[in-house]
Formats: sequence, structure tokens, C-alpha cells
Amino acid sequence: MNGGHRGAPGARSPVLTFCSPQRMCSWMLSCCLALQHLAVQASLLCIFHLLLLPTLPEEPPHAQATSELLARSLFACGISTVLQTTLGSRLPLVQIPSFEYLVPAMVLSSHLSLGASTDRNGTAVASTCPAPHCAVAGSWTASLREVSGAVLISGLVQLALGMSGMCGWAARHCGPMVLAPSLSIIGLSAYKEAAFFCSTNWGVALLLMLLAVTFSQHLGSCRLPFCAWPQARGGSMEPFVPTLRTFSVLLPFVGVCIVCAILSHLRIPWESLDLAMAQLSWSNSTFHAPWLRVPYAGEWGWPLLTRRALAVGIAMAIGCSMNSVGCYVLCGRLLRAPPLPSHACNRGLCTEGLGSLLAGLLGTPGGTAASIANACATGLTQAGSRPSVQVSALVCVVLGMSPRLAGLLTRIPLAVHGGVLCVTYAVAVGTGISYFQYADIDSGRNIFIVGFAMFMALLVPRWLGTAPAHLATGWVPLDLLFLSLLMVPVFLTGFLSFFLENTVSGTPEERGLLSELAPQKAGEGARQPYGERGEASQPYGLPAGLRRLLPSSCKAFPCCFLCPGTEEEEEEEEEGCHAAEEGTAAPGEGTHLLPKASSGELQPARRLSETEVPAWHTVA
Repeated sequence: MNGGHRGAPGARSPVLTFCSPQRMCSWMLSCCLALQHLAVQASLLCIFHLLLLPTLPEEPPHAQATSELLARSLFACGISTVLQTTLGSRLPLVQIPSFEYLVPAMVLSSHLSLGASTDRNGTAVASTCPAPHCAVAGSWTASLREVSGAVLISGLVQLALGMSGMCGWAARHCGPMVLAPSLSIIGLSAYKEAAFFCSTNWGVALLLMLLAVTFSQHLGSCRLPFCAWPQARGGSMEPFVPTLRTFSVLLPFVGVCIVCAILSHLRIPWESLDLAMAQLSWSNSTFHAPWLRVPYAGEWGWPLLTRRALAVGIAMAIGCSMNSVGCYVLCGRLLRAPPLPSHACNRGLCTEGLGSLLAGLLGTPGGTAASIANACATGLTQAGSRPSVQVSALVCVVLGMSPRLAGLLTRIPLAVHGGVLCVTYAVAVGTGISYFQYADIDSGRNIFIVGFAMFMALLVPRWLGTAPAHLATGWVPLDLLFLSLLMVPVFLTGFLSFFLENTVSGTPEERGLLSELAPQKAGEGARQPYGERGEASQPYGLPAGLRRLLPSSCKAFPCCFLCPGTEEEEEEEEEGCHAAEEGTAAPGEGTHLLPKASSGELQPARRLSETEVPAWHTVA
């Protein structure tokens, strides 16, 4: 599965020229970009908890429980983001509990709530939890512990998928006809949640969208002379930074929140909450939360590992793995990075598995997965930076240790969450559609594959959402497994398109396998020219210090799927030596993301043209 770079969005954007790889952008700029990532991440985290918590039986045991739960999620996401950007895929990806965690968690929590309500009504039903811990079955804490158990299992499954190399193998067999519908449906799958939150006040949501579109598109080339950012090296100033486009998500986000705060202070009613929205209220939890509380495993009890949790955990892992690989591709394409190698894909999934293990042990109801919204915000602003993502991760860790500060995120208006979803997920839809140019979309074969996969991905969850009782095998864990998988549109689209693309006959040209996005070409690194292999492996390679410690261990199973081949390692080391001799940083080790060969180095067999240079080359 490859990101590709030719013709990527923003290929000639002036925004990508204000910071060269030899001159690291200032930390002030990185901190501003980190705040932008944090704003999008906070919206997604609030959406996850606002939709999940009402499905749990009964009410939280104390008022500050929801703020503490949000703080724990922030802590786990911050740790996972640091692992992803240093040891994982090395892409500038923020980690959050994605919708692929939300749907199975809601399926499990709704099942537990249904069982608890029937028991309280005195209906004679079979006990769904015969273990000793069922003395508190149906309570808020017990249900949360079982959902955390499913998150813990999903982390173990993700680790197994990454360590075994299965993720990289599947990615190599995904061509444009798999990527196009999968990425498109990832964006379209969020339309219900977006409409749900926008309905609290469509005026506020439309204002945010209008400002974001204006700043990123109409005023994208507008440069403010008073916004000059100093470079970290040399002390020079780089004037006329396109500030409006670079912060086209942060500025509307902050501006709309200020407008809402002013309206609330003036006691002007602007937010309409119906009964469903009123159940999402958690504002009273902020005042009772402690200022400092370091989360630790088992504080709220250890995760419950039941057969239901096992089934839902497997569904979580499968759905989130497909979503994360799609997010790797999406981020790489928006930043015009080289094709994603298998070892980077496997490492990224392993780090997400570790993050999910931590989240499950901390008692959170969601694991960690690559954030589609943050990746789309990077493409919208055309400002991708690994240091800024790492700074935002550190801020998440700090917020995670202060439930009172984390509770402030609950003050974000609900309509702002809806506007953020509309602006960011629209980029995923457009990126998926752009992949159709590499295949013969006029082919009847391709028309059927795309139409059938996307139609079924929207139809089946709708049908099961209205009548989940139609799926009954007679064994509850199996019912939960199938229901959790079939309610996730990304799984349905990815599975159907992958199956049909690799079983229905078609010419390579018809399937888009002759383009530069062909997965077979990206996977045959050993047959690529020397310079071209190094060009593709540099941005995804492990840090130099760690790489020197791993060559011997990478030859044995299962670490062999997580590291580049021996030839690639030798090439990277040699390029690092050349860079050291010239007084520059080793490839991949600067604070910029994608290193670019200096003008004095030998040219590789095939160099990217000006329109193909990855966006990370020119952004901090």
C-alpha cells in the first residue's frame, strides 16, 4: 500500500517553501503547529467519549470520573504518539481512539446495558457473566473494565499482526482500486457524527467551516509581513510566511470558541440541546477533578478478560489496523512521501499495539490508532512536522496527569467538534477519489468493484444498526464479533475491495499496477537502483543510534519484519557517513521529516522533480 507522490495535493503550494531542510524552523512555529494538532486531537477525543459514555449502564460513580477518564486517554495517546514518531512508521501522525474503536466499544457497552436493564426489570434471562466478579455486573465501573479488557486484547492482536509481517504483506497487495474506495469511505463514514454535533448550532459549525475554507483555499497564498519566523540555525528570518493557510484549522477553531464564549457570557442562547444532546453533558465534572493525578495501571481495577471482550477486541484490532494502514497511506500522499515500505507499516502497527496495551491497563475505553483527522489537517494546511507532533504528544502527557486541565477540553462547544469533522474528513474523501486516476475507471470491472464495496459499506451498518437482532448465531461472543466488524464501514470496504481486486481478472493497466503507485514495485526494493532504494527508505528508517544496535537481532524472527533489509541498512549508514563528513545531519535524524540530498552529493539513479519533492523536505 503506497502513498505515492506524483500529482499529490499541494504539489506546488507556496506554503511548502518557508523552511528548508538545512534550516530547522523555530520552536515557536513548532509549538504553534503542535497547538493545531492538539485542537483537532481534543475534538476527536471528546467526540469518542461523548458518544461512548452514555451507552454504559448507570451513571459514573463520581462527578470527576469523566474528566479523569479523558485525562487517561490523553496520557495514553501522548505516549503512543511519541512511540509512533520515533520507533513506528516515523510519519507525523497523532494517535487517538478512532471510530474503529468506538463502534465495537459501543456494541459491547450496549450489550452490557441491555443485560443490566433486563435484570433490573426482573425478566428471567440467562446470566451473561457467570464469573465471580459478576457481583457488580451491570455497574458503570464493571462495564468500563470489560471494555478496557477488549482494548487490551486488541493491542495484543495488533502486536501479533505487526510482528508477523502480515500487515506489510497485505499492504503490498493493495493497489489503487483498493486504496481509492477505502480512503473515500474512511472520510464518508464520519458524516453521521458530523451532522449529529453540527445540529447543536449549524451557524457555529458553518462559521468554522467558512473560515477554514477561506484561510486554506482562498487566502492560501496570502502572506502576512508581520509574521516572520526565525530559523533555529543561523538566526536568519524567513519573512512573509503564509500564516493563514498554515494555521487554517487552529485560527478558526480558536476564533469560533471565543465567539461562543462571548455569547455565553452575555447569556445569549445559541446552543440548542435536545434530549439526546443533553445526555452528553459532562461540564460539571471539571470543577471536582484534581489538579494532579498520575495515572497508573489498575487504579480503577484491572481489565476484565471475558469471551465477549476477546471477540470485541479482535474486531477492534482488525478494524483499527485497516484504518491505520490507510492513514499511513493518506499521510504519505498528502506530504508527497516515498512509498510506504513494509517494515515501516509493521513497526507502526506494533507501536499502536503497545499504545493500546497501555490504554487498556490504564482503564480507558479506547485504544490508540492513527488519527485520520490530524493527517487530513496536515494536508489541508500543507504543514507537516514531526517535531510539532512530538511537542503535542508531550502536552498530551502533561494534560493526562492533570484531570482538572484535561477537563477544560470538555468546554469546547459541540458544534465546533462537528465543524472539525466536516473540514478534516472531507480531505480523506478527496484523497481517496484522487487514486482513481491511476486505474481505468471506465472499466466495467473497476466500476463494479468500487460501487459494490462502497455501497455495501454504507448499507450493512445501516441495516444492522436498525435491527441488530437479525444477526444471531446462538453464541453471544460470536454475535458480538460479527456485529462489531460489520458495523465498521472501513472493514467492509477494505475486505470487499481487496477480495474482488485480487480475485476478479483484469489487466495490469486496468488495475493501475503499471503506475508508480503499484504495490509490487514498492515491495521489490531489492530490484530498485541503489539510490532509489535509499531515497524511499530514508524517511521511514529507525534513528541512527537505535539502528546500530539492531542489525544482529533483526535477522531473527519476528524482528526481521520490523527492520529494513541488510542492503538498505548499509546504504543508510553509508549515507549517514557522507552527511557527517559534510557537516550535516544524518538522513532522517534532523528535526525536519524527509531529508534531501545536498547539492554536492552524487545524484541517485532517479531524482524527484521539483513537483515530486516530498512536502516534508520543506517543512520543519
